[in-house]
Amino acid sequence: MRIVSLLPSATEVVCELGLGESLVGVTHECDYPDFVSALPKVTRALIPHDATSLQIDSLVRESLQARKALYALDMPELERLRPDLIITQALCDVCAVGEADVAAAAASLPGRPKVLNLEPMSIGDVLETLATVANAAGTPAHAKAAIQRLRTRIDVVAERSRKVAGRPRVVVLEWLDPPFSCGHWTPELVDLAGADEVIARPGQPSRTLRWDEVVAARPDVLFIACCGFSVERTLVDLPGLAARPGWSDLPAARADQVFVTDGNAYFSRPGPRLVDSLEILAHALHPAIHPLPEGPRPAMRIGTRQLAEGRAALP
Repeated sequence: MRIVSLLPSATEVVCELGLGESLVGVTHECDYPDFVSALPKVTRALIPHDATSLQIDSLVRESLQARKALYALDMPELERLRPDLIITQALCDVCAVGEADVAAAAASLPGRPKVLNLEPMSIGDVLETLATVANAAGTPAHAKAAIQRLRTRIDVVAERSRKVAGRPRVVVLEWLDPPFSCGHWTPELVDLAGADEVIARPGQPSRTLRWDEVVAARPDVLFIACCGFSVERTLVDLPGLAARPGWSDLPAARADQVFVTDGNAYFSRPGPRLVDSLEILAHALHPAIHPLPEGPRPAMRIGTRQLAEGRAALP
């Protein structure tokens, strides 16, 4: 089977299932595992790559209101690749090519490839996507072992978290300008890691926050995983966050419990690396209980002084 993935998370699911050799095309954002970067790209973004966070937010809102596309499909490349299966999503209007656009494209391609829409809202749903993709690819037996590997790692973290004496109050932000709460599966990750997300609710989409909501929540830990941003790109926005009213009153800021992680690789991608995300979060919250496995980069802790000076330091 020839598979085209229109989602970085779907690309990772396909590879987790051992079907990487079936991938013939991916998005311009697919970058893991490393080999997929060399595969043909079938999408491009229509938002300037050098836009500020506030500009990106404004452009996204304007595009959604006007029903304009945020991504473009490379139809000649899709025709050349002749996929049997196209994997996309109907979960988020700003994360991938629109569902209607994909359906229309598939209808015009030779052989009328099957289109699989993924829409996970929880960790359980994310694990279930492995079975869904394996079935669509005609290899249902590939899913069981992959799901069990991920479930075992989740259970190990959950069991350790039962030893936590005090659960910190946590706010996870998915965007900084303007601030966005986390959503969907992330509150579950916080719970499994041994803490309480005090703004977001499991299974609910992320939403724009008033900054005073964050101040009023009085988080013990502020964990930042900006959607689509690396750690380095996120650090660009941090001085603006620290300049907001009430920053110095946040328990997290006073205790130097502000963490930044790679929101592009982790947390925002509903695929196998959500388990890495759980392990990164658990280690940041309770390092004495949760050792970080080899592989994932630990979250970066941001000290108040470093933040004021526009610098950051690893813990």
